[in-house]
Amino acid sequence: MIAADILLDGLFAAVAAIGFGAISDPPMRAFPRIALLAAAGHALRFSMMNYADVDIASASLCAAMLIGFGSLWLGRGIRCPMTVLYIPALLPMVPGIYAYKSVFSLIMFLQSLNDPGQGMQYMQLFFLNATVSLSVIALLAAGATLPIFVFNRRAFSLTRRRKIDHPTPRPPKKDEPATEPDVEPRNPGE
Repeated sequence: MIAADILLDGLFAAVAAIGFGAISDPPMRAFPRIALLAAAGHALRFSMMNYADVDIASASLCAAMLIGFGSLWLGRGIRCPMTVLYIPALLPMVPGIYAYKSVFSLIMFLQSLNDPGQGMQYMQLFFLNATVSLSVIALLAAGATLPIFVFNRRAFSLTRRRKIDHPTPRPPKKDEPATEPDVEPRNPGE
């Protein structure tokens, strides 16, 4: 039953990430990788929170790092920038319930200005939920962008083909004299 919960969590995150990705119009070849990254990241966060008793902020950081490094690895194969892959994959992990509760607590605080005890309770709830929401969002951003800082050169060359510095000379055929070799550019795909 635990595996089914983890797989369902990953499946729903993949569906949401595909929806978020469709808004930004990435290439069609990116959608399976966006779904895979979102499913893996959200399933990791779900597993850490429910089975390893890790708080939501730390679990989100680990999941965002998985998504970030995964987007670096998967983006190279389809020549797609990291941001095209990791932003839609991260969006299902934004803690919407904590943001909603913080706005709700702020509204209830403003409606209970006549009762200081109840107002103080709503203000405490506001700060608690806002702190959790903002810290999770900040750690999601930090974890996903960490690969850019660690592998700076590789992260910014995902969409570029390798440059050919020096053409390699073609070896002479049996019939040709070896006086002046023909120079052909080497194809990196061979």
